Amino acid sequence: MKLTQLSSHSNRRRSAGFTLMEMVLVIGIAALLIGAGIVSLVGVLDTGKKTRVRGDLNTLSAALRAYETDNMFLPSTEQGIMALIEKPSSRPAPTNWAPKLKKMILDPWGNPYGYRRPGRDKGGFDVYSAGPDGQEGTGDDIGNWDM
Repeated sequence: MKLTQLSSHSNRRRSAGFTLMEMVLVIGIAALLIGAGIVSLVGVLDTGKKTRVRGDLNTLSAALRAYETDNMFLPSTEQGIMALIEKPSSRPAPTNWAPKLKKMILDPWGNPYGYRRPGRDKGGFDVYSAGPDGQEGTGDDIGNWDM
């Protein structure tokens, strides 16, 4: 082989792969894109959880209205949402009781929904989630008064 052939043969070998700098640049750009995607997904998940809470509150409110229609009164605060699942034994005892829910609904953070009667809602009761912190009476509570 001639010297010029050797030289062009070795140049072809070097240009066949990626340099370390090119690899680092591509990995860096990929990391930035993945990081931006994760940050944007956090907001979507929070919005989805709040939307689910509103749907659950509508379901619970409708079940409570059906309970009221059947019995002419709402469950007491002590009887709570469980009155929609199991017949209450305390007063006021329902006369036309039928289950309105199959099981207790939990909010997206794994906590049971709260119920108060009378409530601040003009409908006579409050149904609410304690929100992400799980503490009632804080600023992140979501209730039927917001709807």
